[in-house]
Amino acid sequence: MDSTTRPAVRDGLGVGFAVGLSGVAFGAAAVAAGLSVAQACALSLVAFSGASQFALIGVVAGGGNLIAGALGAVLLGGRNTLYGLRLAGTLGVRGWRRPLTAHVVIDETTAVATAQDGRRAARAGFWATAISIFTVWNLMTLVGAVGASQLGNPDTYGLDVVGPAAFLALLWPRLRTGAAERRVAVLAAIVAIAATPLLPPGVPVMLAAVAALAGVPRRRPRPHDTGDSAPEPALTGGPGDETP
Repeated sequence: MDSTTRPAVRDGLGVGFAVGLSGVAFGAAAVAAGLSVAQACALSLVAFSGASQFALIGVVAGGGNLIAGALGAVLLGGRNTLYGLRLAGTLGVRGWRRPLTAHVVIDETTAVATAQDGRRAARAGFWATAISIFTVWNLMTLVGAVGASQLGNPDTYGLDVVGPAAFLALLWPRLRTGAAERRVAVLAAIVAIAATPLLPPGVPVMLAAVAALAGVPRRRPRPHDTGDSAPEPALTGGPGDETP
């Protein structure tokens, strides 16, 4: 590890440990929703997407069936596919490593990787985040599930806001860089908030993705599109013409 990767690794470990601690809240909430300790731990290992996991147990705890909860979780987790497309060239994994890498392509690993300067630093940040958050999240899921009866309501401890707060901290510098980023963020928030009371869990977040269209750069018309273009130079030079 050198000076180019050290900051990325530091950021990744910090985010991984901070967000991973909120696994306590998931473990406790999963058991409170009716899952066993083994089921809660298996869900964290196999699904490994905090938002999708909370969406699933939220539906189950609210009286919904498992199929509806699973569909909502899959729909919400669909954003990770877009993350994978974004990171494929940067990570450059092949063969049997590809599905393993895809398993840890989540909000936090993507945010840390894309925040780095250079491919090497992006890879270091990605893997530091992935390893730390996967380890801590699953350990804390076990702790929360086993101690659910003693912990009580996890919302009381504010652990449910650790993940969103950490992700917002990563995004905040980018929201200050330009009007396009702020426009996308505000529009996405409006869409998600407006759709939340009307649509099943997970759908508002996916629907808010249309806000990205607000950040697409507009194509500026070329001079000949407006009719104001200057006459094109002759293809053959005459006496006194200068070649560029």
